[in-house]
Amino acid sequence: MNQYQSENITDLAKALLNVQRTVQPVTKDAENPFTKSWYASLNSVMDACRDTLIKNGIWLCQYPVPVEQPNSLGLVTKLTHAESGQWQSSLAVVPLPKADPQGMGSAMTYCRRYALTAMLGMVTEDDDGEGARTGRKTPSRPKLPVNSPEMKKAHLPGTNIKNNSSATSNRSSASLEKLPTLEGITYQQVTAQDGRPCIIATGNTQAKKELLTGAGFRWNTQRKLWWKYVDAA
Repeated sequence: MNQYQSENITDLAKALLNVQRTVQPVTKDAENPFTKSWYASLNSVMDACRDTLIKNGIWLCQYPVPVEQPNSLGLVTKLTHAESGQWQSSLAVVPLPKADPQGMGSAMTYCRRYALTAMLGMVTEDDDGEGARTGRKTPSRPKLPVNSPEMKKAHLPGTNIKNNSSATSNRSSASLEKLPTLEGITYQQVTAQDGRPCIIATGNTQAKKELLTGAGFRWNTQRKLWWKYVDAA
């Protein structure tokens, strides 16, 4: 038996085909302040695949294992089909940037997201490995619930970020409530540099792209997200 998969993976392969049909492109939601570039955080990767894995009865497990290479982290990513018990796994090995808990955590986060996107064939944009390769912790932009009063800023096509106050927060709830309720979709209101409020749709957008288009959202290929101006028809 191959050490990386069960003897038979027919049922697992069928389930993974369904996953790949519905999995959404991964949104780059965190910024590396040292290279001034954006990358997809582990949270973003998990948000993009968690629901479809569960829907198709696939259990995801990632855990560290000892490896022969010194000062390195070994991480197993295992996908198990709950009904049949069939499984497939991979082993990723990365060097530790620092021999301390912070270095271990940075390397594990880096390894988890790259191993998972590789196994599922997920589309994500390359980054420089931020924390694991620089040894520095990279801040991420947390996702907000629809009714959050705090407005986060986002890069949109043709615009940059404007550091203004959340003056539009009182209007945000009303604007979001007018949007269609779509399973697996979360809306966030942000402010562009031109001062116009915008709405970003995140979640299982790949399966809802026709509905989002009908609601006036546009796909930004650079940022890998759906967005629209609040006042757009």
